Amino acid sequence: MAEQLQEMPTDWQRALAIVAHPDDLEYGASAAVATWTDAGRSCVYVLASSGEAGIDTLAPAEAAPLREREQRASAAAVGVRSVEFLGHPDGIIEYGTALRRDFAAAVRRHRPELVLTLNHHDTWGGTAWNTPDHRNVGRAVLDAVADAGNRWIFPDLAEQGLQPWNGVRYVAVAGSPRPTHAVDASAGFERAVQSLLCHRTYIEALTANDPEGYCRSFLESAMNRTAERFGGRPAVAFELVTR
Repeated sequence: MAEQLQEMPTDWQRALAIVAHPDDLEYGASAAVATWTDAGRSCVYVLASSGEAGIDTLAPAEAAPLREREQRASAAAVGVRSVEFLGHPDGIIEYGTALRRDFAAAVRRHRPELVLTLNHHDTWGGTAWNTPDHRNVGRAVLDAVADAGNRWIFPDLAEQGLQPWNGVRYVAVAGSPRPTHAVDASAGFERAVQSLLCHRTYIEALTANDPEGYCRSFLESAMNRTAERFGGRPAVAFELVTR
């Protein structure tokens, strides 16, 4: 029997989600976000790119504002009111100090206790290769959480009024092939479906299936797989890094 997943901690109030693209959070994690916002917790979304290279039939200049609009609607569906885009180039986001600085600034600006990101490992499990954007953003997030608390790293941020923040207690990695914890997603499932469906332009370019059926089937399958390791409860899994 697979090792059972633990309950995600609930001793926090503010979350910050940092991912590479529009839709990264909607392929599962948004059901957990809906559950958290229902409980009175706050969450802010920060996206490294605008996903402008994600739709083959749309030029980046046309896709970027469309995908930003869809992401804002998607966030609102699960109770998230603040969405920021950092303008890194979709598809070629580079790991380095510029990315770490932007993420450290976001951590200092929003002062979260929980930081949420997407799988930074080389694969999704087995031989399913992860993308460079996901790997680079996820790893930069893990590093930037420490950077945000060190006043001697990126000292210009303090000069701009962004004082060090060492209050992050947890980093939760969604989509990890090495999950350790989970959140019961039953109450957030329907809103998660609607949240993913807000990315309709992207989804219609991705599949010939009915968009709502595609969203419902994908999320239901993912949450039911997690249920096998979470007492039979449909859930969203995370690899939890404690600090």
